[in-house]
Amino acid sequence: MHLLPLPDAVVALVGHHWYDAAASMLAARVASAVPGDDRALLETAGQLATAAKRVLDLDAEDFGPIAAGFQQPWAASLASARFPLEPREANRGALGSLVPLYELMLEVVQLRSARQESLQVVVTAHLIGEYLGHLAWQGTLGHAGDPARMRESTDGLWGSDDPGCPHTSAQRATAKRSLNACDGDVAGYTAYLDRFHSRLGDALSVCAMNHDTIDAGERPDVGETCPAPCEFARRRPLPERRHLDARVRLAKIYQDSRIVALRHHAPVGHFFGVPSVAEISEAWLSTWDRLTQQWPDGGNPLLAADAPRVVVPDEALPGLSALVSAVADRPIGPGHVIEDIGADVIALFDDVDERPTRV
Repeated sequence: MHLLPLPDAVVALVGHHWYDAAASMLAARVASAVPGDDRALLETAGQLATAAKRVLDLDAEDFGPIAAGFQQPWAASLASARFPLEPREANRGALGSLVPLYELMLEVVQLRSARQESLQVVVTAHLIGEYLGHLAWQGTLGHAGDPARMRESTDGLWGSDDPGCPHTSAQRATAKRSLNACDGDVAGYTAYLDRFHSRLGDALSVCAMNHDTIDAGERPDVGETCPAPCEFARRRPLPERRHLDARVRLAKIYQDSRIVALRHHAPVGHFFGVPSVAEISEAWLSTWDRLTQQWPDGGNPLLAADAPRVVVPDEALPGLSALVSAVADRPIGPGHVIEDIGADVIALFDDVDERPTRV
């Protein structure tokens, strides 16, 4: 059997986004080096390929340590997509702005699709829905629901047990924890991130969909609304509040869509039920049809003439970037952090005159 030279094999794997396989191949070669190998180069390439694999897995807890280990420009972008590991870190990462994280998630959808990993496409599409409520509010709050700033950003009944607030018990608990999660120790802050932060957008959505902003029947009924909004939900001019309401409703339509529901019918680790490409396509078409239906008041932000436009050739889920952009009220498309890491792996082998010995 003819085997590719090690550099060519690694470049081929990385070029097709198989960073995990490239990392394994490089680790095996380092462990069993042959005369003529550049061990330092192989180790560096292996570290980069491993980093790309870990970022592709979207384990946000790893982003900080990975970024800290490299000086390349992509490392700063990756650090911006992380959730801070300590409550009072200066770099607020995804608590300050979700844009870098959404660019990364959109890139992951593209790469998982290229790898024909249908289950991971669905899992990432589900993750994209988790923080859309936060993303919708980011422009209004000036941050993405950062618990270090929620006390200054809210008022009135937010986080209280007052029966005048329409929040559910889970939403009340989330709102209350958001006010003090950064005041205590790391354990308490980590517990907030693990158990509460993803629900914050849901609580904020109730505040955005209030009766001072939208009349009954104007827009799709997507959940609980607030009959007596607090001042922080009313302080912006009415057109801005109506736009926020629209973006929140669009986010909730996506969260309740077939593509997100598909994740709950795809049991990880049980061998059965992995969605096919046809099932994903059908679910996405159904989702897109619902997302692009015009509303009674003509206020669907995805259909607005001035909606932020993003052109993504051959998008895995066509229109997904347009949806995220409409919710964020700014253009957001797939980033290139992972592909930049892969390019650095390839550049290592392109930059040497003598490649490591053939396998």
